[in-house]
Amino acid sequence: MSQTTVQETKIVMADATALGVFGLSMITFVASTQKLGWTTGSVYLMPWALFLGSIAQIWAAAIDFKRNSYFGAIVLGAFGLFWIAVMMHWAIANGWFGETPANADPKQFGYACFGYFFFCCFVTVAAFEANKVFGIILVLILVLLSSLGLQLLGVNPSLFGTFAAWAEFAISILGFYAAGAIFLNTFFGRTLLPLGAPMGWVRKGA
Repeated sequence: MSQTTVQETKIVMADATALGVFGLSMITFVASTQKLGWTTGSVYLMPWALFLGSIAQIWAAAIDFKRNSYFGAIVLGAFGLFWIAVMMHWAIANGWFGETPANADPKQFGYACFGYFFFCCFVTVAAFEANKVFGIILVLILVLLSSLGLQLLGVNPSLFGTFAAWAEFAISILGFYAAGAIFLNTFFGRTLLPLGAPMGWVRKGA
């Protein structure tokens, strides 16, 4: 009786987290310059939102799904989709699809920010159990989303606009560090730039 030999082929994929975090860092860096008044308008923000904010993060998320990297897959995917929606919002506001309808209400973007804020409250817990830099970035994202949401709803726009601008700028700077650290640490196979040990607040199940 002949025996059948089964061969298993395993496709090894590289860690794409550095790419996804770099994409987030680039779009938040460029977008923060508009909020801080260093640049004006949103037309030239859209290419960065599309290619770095959305495609880079969604691409990294797709790879993380295949690698069974749950945190990166969900978080990078969620924010990649967020930046596609933001880019569409800017495109409509800039008349790319014709004249903006009179009943268009930008406050809906504000409520979307609160939706992501609620989601990120849960993500922040997991981020601190990944490393401290990710945890701090998520805290800053919470500040950004809540401040931007309040600004769009007309609650003290000057104050909360300033909070949103500096939070977004800080996200980009910490994100650049995180992307560089992940890249170098992975490439050299040892820790060159620390990201901070997990907080250890929540014990994972078996």
